[in-house]
Amino acid sequence: MIMILSEDISNSLKERFLRYVQVYSESNSENADKGIQPSTSQQKDMAQLLNKELNALGLKDVQTTEFCYTYGFLPATKGHESSPSFCLLSHIDTVDEVTGKDVHPIVHENYNGLPINLKNNVTLDPATDEALALAASEHDTVITADGTTLLGADDKAGVSEIMTLLEFLTKHPEVEHGPIEVIFSPDEETGHGMDNVPLNLLKSKFAYTVDGGHIGELETECFNAYKSDIKFTGISKHTGSARGVMVNAVTMASNFVSSLPRHEAPETTDSKQGFYAPMTISGSIEESYVSLILRDFTKDGMQKRMELVDTLANATALSFGGKAQVTHTKQYENMKEKMDEHPEVVKKLAAAYKNAGVEPLFTPIRGGTDGSRLTEMGIPTPNIFTGGHNFHSRYEWASFSQMKKACEVLIELAKNWA
Repeated sequence: MIMILSEDISNSLKERFLRYVQVYSESNSENADKGIQPSTSQQKDMAQLLNKELNALGLKDVQTTEFCYTYGFLPATKGHESSPSFCLLSHIDTVDEVTGKDVHPIVHENYNGLPINLKNNVTLDPATDEALALAASEHDTVITADGTTLLGADDKAGVSEIMTLLEFLTKHPEVEHGPIEVIFSPDEETGHGMDNVPLNLLKSKFAYTVDGGHIGELETECFNAYKSDIKFTGISKHTGSARGVMVNAVTMASNFVSSLPRHEAPETTDSKQGFYAPMTISGSIEESYVSLILRDFTKDGMQKRMELVDTLANATALSFGGKAQVTHTKQYENMKEKMDEHPEVVKKLAAAYKNAGVEPLFTPIRGGTDGSRLTEMGIPTPNIFTGGHNFHSRYEWASFSQMKKACEVLIELAKNWA
């Protein structure tokens, strides 16, 4: 039977999402790489807000850890106390590549398919956005920011959907379910979302992240991910007498970035193609720094990418007469191999999709989630769609009908495990 959200729960989902996206909770990659968690103080505001709301819903053992993870436990309905417990996760931070401060969400009811013109010459056009064209054909409710910021559907759509599930289950005790744990994590966007996850609180042997995109996406596979930091060391000299002496580290860094394969960049790849992505470049004549992220679906492919970075960095330094130092840091692994060892976790989720009237689409994640890290830690964690689109940009938007469907999937998942 397909569970349809009642009007009051649907309204609660929308109100909650609009309120959450206006809470400033941007993370900071530089701080996170230094081991600071949470990487920004504003994430604490979002964590405490959720702590308060979990308590108001009557969850047990609600707490926010010193590292900004908010945990709660929903006991099983009578007779299902021995059912397997599972954990739901979403992250509270937004990416620092596009500002998430002073978000002004706009609700476009009964979207008619015309281009959506926002500030800063930002236009969402269904002619170039297949998902938006689908929303128009269904006269969906579309939610955007105003063009000055990202929206924050990644992942406040997921947070809203989990909270709405909890509200639904507390209001409908006739819906039978087993024990459910929830964790709202910081710093997922920095790659450090599971650095201090409170495993001591977690009783569940498996989990689900609610951090995907388009309706139907069910993700059990992701990139292998590494971060590569390259330091170029040069020799400073007065520019008037630099000939034959100066070694310009800025020029070395620029040359190195230019030497990366152009056809293996995020903007030139899709599907299961990996890439090299320069994220930052900074420095001076004496010392310059390049930070890359490397992505590949296979371990062999990742090893080759790291070797090429080493080769290009050292060749660049040699040609200029400088030095290069390369540091590779693992961020997460492809979760597919370990996920395949736990087919029941995916089977129950796929059944929940179908029970909610959604056909599961097994698409690989061109990125990673907190679930990637959790799966490495021995807790298999597939990823569920949220209805968000065009993440990490001012073009980000959310489909409200897809958000409601995500809630219905979560309800069916809870029923399945009971």
